[in-house]
Amino acid sequence: MIARALVLLLAKHYKDVQVTRVLTRRPVRELANFPLDGVLTNSLDDLIDHSDLVIECSGDVCHGTVVIERAFSAGLRVITVNAELQVTTGSYLAGQGFITEAEGDQPGSLAALREEAIMMGFEPLVYGNMKGYLNHNPTHADMAYWSSRQGISIEQTTSFTDGTKVQIEQALVANGFGATITRQGMEGLPSTNLDESAAVLGALADGLGQSIVDYVIPSGYAAGGVFLVGRHDRVQSQALQYLKLGAGPYYALLRPFHLCSLEVGKTLRRVLNGGGILLNNSTNPTVGVAAIAKHAMPAGELISRGIGGFQLRGESVIIDRHEDHVPIGLMSHAIMKRAVEPGQMITFDDVDLQPSRALDIVMQQRKGPRILVDDLSLVTGRSAAQPLFAGAEAVLG
Repeated sequence: MIARALVLLLAKHYKDVQVTRVLTRRPVRELANFPLDGVLTNSLDDLIDHSDLVIECSGDVCHGTVVIERAFSAGLRVITVNAELQVTTGSYLAGQGFITEAEGDQPGSLAALREEAIMMGFEPLVYGNMKGYLNHNPTHADMAYWSSRQGISIEQTTSFTDGTKVQIEQALVANGFGATITRQGMEGLPSTNLDESAAVLGALADGLGQSIVDYVIPSGYAAGGVFLVGRHDRVQSQALQYLKLGAGPYYALLRPFHLCSLEVGKTLRRVLNGGGILLNNSTNPTVGVAAIAKHAMPAGELISRGIGGFQLRGESVIIDRHEDHVPIGLMSHAIMKRAVEPGQMITFDDVDLQPSRALDIVMQQRKGPRILVDDLSLVTGRSAAQPLFAGAEAVLG
């Protein structure tokens, strides 16, 4: 969805930019209706050889990690529309080359709002997301209905509905800007008035002495955007009240939209013009997204998909407090080694994970003794070099 819409945007409105290749794992012959002719390829080498910059928008942690490392080896810069990758392997990648998340999804939109707020003199206290609806354990039938109605995949619909996506997005923002969470999973305030909710969250951040990320569930007002809660100089309080931001001390700045692929072009232009990184997971992350069981699972159960599946959901955690948690971005084609209960956090002792470069990176970055990927290869009977997925997403070159 992101790749197709972005290709259409660039072809019509960015005349100085050429989309040279689009990497897909689907057979090219099945994509006869793709918006541009002659750009589709199944070859990563072909993508890299014909690119000056790569936009990774697959939503796939393992595949995207391989693509980005290959791009870095060729000296290319990378823009992502892939918060899932950023919070799983993005911190390692941030130390290897130029990688930035794009504006458009909520993290990039919050990053852009932060830049504007700081230029206006605000001190950010809360980076806020908005959640239209939340159900930690939706049914397959409901997700199939809403997937068809909204024109997006069941997996995307499920990750949005069960809260996994907002947890991932806010973890990325926290790591990128040195913020934290007030508790596991964040507050997620039901909200009928944004200014009142902003004041509550602002006070929580003040109490911690550190900026925080969180989200609200609006009722009675639209939930399509992002917001920032900040302080300002007391000398500006009268002017800010006149400008309809209230009496303070906490001021809510609302960006009432995020337009996904249509805004990616702004980050592309930023990078091409020599601008710096908008947002990435930093090289020193403090917040991760743990896999949480939605229901009881016996030993031997196959987890076909973590993000957007019906067995697990993601929840933000402080990494140092839960060092053995399994990032939900790794939980695909995994096998439970031990039975788990509903609501239980999955640890590395609970599961056999699919070997991948992403797993290598996570293990490398974890402190203390960890399961070796070679051991996992023996358990699963697969080589880390074997293909992991036959996915349907695209990567732009």
